[in-house]
Amino acid sequence: MAAPTNNMRSLDRAFDVLGVLQEAKQPLRLSEVARHASLHVATVQRILGVLLERGYAARIGDTYTAGPAALAVAHAFMVTNPLSVLAQPMLQQLAASTGFTASMYVKVESSRVLIARVESDHPLNYILPVGERLPLYLGGAGKTILAHLDTAEVDEILGGIGDMALASGATVSKAELFAQLQKIRSDGFAVSVSERLYGIASVTAPVRAADGTLVAVLGVTGPADTLTDTQIDHLIPEVRRAATTLGTRVPVAG
Repeated sequence: MAAPTNNMRSLDRAFDVLGVLQEAKQPLRLSEVARHASLHVATVQRILGVLLERGYAARIGDTYTAGPAALAVAHAFMVTNPLSVLAQPMLQQLAASTGFTASMYVKVESSRVLIARVESDHPLNYILPVGERLPLYLGGAGKTILAHLDTAEVDEILGGIGDMALASGATVSKAELFAQLQKIRSDGFAVSVSERLYGIASVTAPVRAADGTLVAVLGVTGPADTLTDTQIDHLIPEVRRAATTLGTRVPVAG
């Protein structure tokens, strides 16, 4: 009876190591991977050996990165997952009609991941690659996800985080964040200005499947000096309408 438990533990450890490689912004030494994964060096070395053989890790000198097989999995998600497939034409329409970059995020563990993005005729001055993991407590898309989680899960995600510093220079306390989440949940949309990146604003709305389950967050992003209050007032119903329409087309899980 102990074997399945041990197998599950080994699988969890392998995913922990793979997660470290996926989140790293640069190649990591063996000791660094072990430290970030909170595992013994010998354990990580064995796991990396398997990941290297399978192509999920790559070795550069004495450092490690995510491997090409991880990219193949991402590609498979983008071309076969119904949410990703359905989102692309919706984002194209939204970018064309608003003139702003349209994006969609999903929750992965305690982060949000960009799974689709369509640039407008006036692209942003920074590149955010599909697959990028970002925090949930900064930006409208992340906070829209947080707003639809139960209190216990939000507390767990924010457990080690104190006051949150915004790109604008302001700080937000947990009490203020919880008030923002309540408003987002009530309003059905979020507006963010200079939170994760200075000078960038966004309008986001939840994408819910037919059973009400939050499956993603959809929104538009643009320069804060272009997204004026008047422009935002026009964008809110358009973004909400796109999110609602997409939600009606997403198959209900299970």
